[in-house]
Amino acid sequence: MRILGLVLREIRFRRLSFALGVLSVAVAVGCLAAELAHLGRYGAARQAQIDAKIDATEAAMRRLEDDYRVITKRMGFNVQIFPRGQSLAELHAAGHGTVFMPEERAETLARSRAVSVQHILPVLQQKTAWPERERTVILIGTRAEIPRGEGAAKQPVLDPVPAGAAVLGWCLHRDFGIARGDRIAFRGREFTVAACHEERGTADDISLWVNLAEAQEMLGLPGKISAILALSCQCEGAAIEGIRAEIAAILPDTQVIEYAFQAEARREARTRAARARSDAVGGEESFAEESRRTWEEFAAALVPVVAAACFVWIGVLALLNVRERRSEIGILRALGLHARDILAIFLARAGLVGAAGALLGYAGGIAALRAASPDGVPFFSAGIFAAAMLGAPALAMVVSWLPALMAARQDPAAVLREE
Repeated sequence: MRILGLVLREIRFRRLSFALGVLSVAVAVGCLAAELAHLGRYGAARQAQIDAKIDATEAAMRRLEDDYRVITKRMGFNVQIFPRGQSLAELHAAGHGTVFMPEERAETLARSRAVSVQHILPVLQQKTAWPERERTVILIGTRAEIPRGEGAAKQPVLDPVPAGAAVLGWCLHRDFGIARGDRIAFRGREFTVAACHEERGTADDISLWVNLAEAQEMLGLPGKISAILALSCQCEGAAIEGIRAEIAAILPDTQVIEYAFQAEARREARTRAARARSDAVGGEESFAEESRRTWEEFAAALVPVVAAACFVWIGVLALLNVRERRSEIGILRALGLHARDILAIFLARAGLVGAAGALLGYAGGIAALRAASPDGVPFFSAGIFAAAMLGAPALAMVVSWLPALMAARQDPAAVLREE
């Protein structure tokens, strides 16, 4: 208690010196606490903002990718599966197949684990006469795409034609003045026109689509189809060689052709969309990392400089305090205080300076940071507070050690003779 009492009396007597020391520690601790708290909450509030921006960017790019998917899907099927006995030369020359296979082949493919194709659609396509209009048309019988059992149904590439309905190509409805909702006769049957296609510049312009079962009846091919249409997926092995190998293992009595231009355009569009999404998200993540690194570098440069300057100033104040108290130290030594007691007085004073400065500095730094960022995010960190309350007094005592040692070693007789 004797040493503590001397320290408190000295503080009351030399308030300015003590206040300057506390202020130095407070500045150092405040800068450190505010910067560490800012970096800590950067991982919460600021990082949450960046994460939200990254999520928004990724969502936007995914929508773009979906748009690409929809656009390329409008290009139609790019894979056709025919019976093995179908001559491709005859197919290209006639514009339709002459060899048929059971409709169950499409069901078998849909139930398989094939990953290189999707949107499985059996079709029956034949060039035939439209006796009521004295016109040759391409009759196409379709049904709904066969589901793969992979969750929610996908938007079909080609909408199914319900029984009793027909869809006309551009040349047919233009030449005969047919509109949607009209009733037409085709090969002795009555159909309601469900849709009229715009000009496509392909054989679709002279095509007439009906329900698959009705086409099979009219052509006398019950349960038969001429081809299976599919869409190649954007996955490993989806090149034509991989598609052929996979389908051959499932339907060995078939052959596969690919519309190369459509398939390549679709792959390229999807690949570019995926790359754009990756680049955009990667750019946001790089920006976040760069911002974090900038703050860390700023803290690594600022905090040590401020701390070093403040604690050097504490050492200078301690040295000045020793010089001012030479006569007092001589009297205390003459009254019987040991050198270790003098050393303890100065180190205790330095420890109080450090503790008071740490408390004020931490509170001030956090208050300033909260005022600058009033977003309700908690700033207090028990770890940083404990480190400040333990580290600041220890450092203050370390920088005051040499002046305190000088005071403790002073010869009281020499000091009193000088006085």
